[in-house]
Amino acid sequence: MLTIEDWGMIDYHDAWERQRHLQGRIQSGAKDSTLVFCQHPSVITVGKAGSRDNILLPQTEWNKSGIEVVNVNRGGDVTLHNPGQLIGYTLFRLTDFQPDLHWFLREIESCIIETIAEYDLSGERVEGLTGVWLEQQRKICAIGIHCSRWVTAHGFALNVHNDLKEFSYIIPCGIHDKEVTSIHQECKKKSSPSVSLEDVQNICTSRFIAHFL
Repeated sequence: MLTIEDWGMIDYHDAWERQRHLQGRIQSGAKDSTLVFCQHPSVITVGKAGSRDNILLPQTEWNKSGIEVVNVNRGGDVTLHNPGQLIGYTLFRLTDFQPDLHWFLREIESCIIETIAEYDLSGERVEGLTGVWLEQQRKICAIGIHCSRWVTAHGFALNVHNDLKEFSYIIPCGIHDKEVTSIHQECKKKSSPSVSLEDVQNICTSRFIAHFL
């Protein structure tokens, strides 16, 4: 079974606390695997493998900009969340599917690749890296998870129509030679219709249900 929840716009700390509570309930068998969708006010997060050296915004500017920096227990390096980015927290009991983290990451990537294909965007993997890219150069979705007792937390951040200028505050995922993009940015290049985050979420939901039910 897979439950879908929508937390709307939520403070990052509040969402992290809710994730921890939900992860514990799934571990105990009190709740099914759950895919949570939400958005966050602008926040920079640093994963277990990350370094604050990859934050370009001086600390004196963090408070001025209203952007908090949070160390988290997911994999990966530095990323940024902001409004218009679709967050998907994948709280899944992998023993109900396949107890293999590499398999799970590839499945998330496949769901995202299939989602953006609905907008005529060809998502790709880059060897040795996690996430979804366009033309091997422009990252459209970051992925980082944490796993405890075969129940995962954290998940993916898909850029839909968020402010990409804020990514100049960081070296995204610690990768110096690649860009960041969004569905809106890519559709604008093609003079395609505007992109609705709600529509993207609905498509993404259908892809996860197809892969995990």
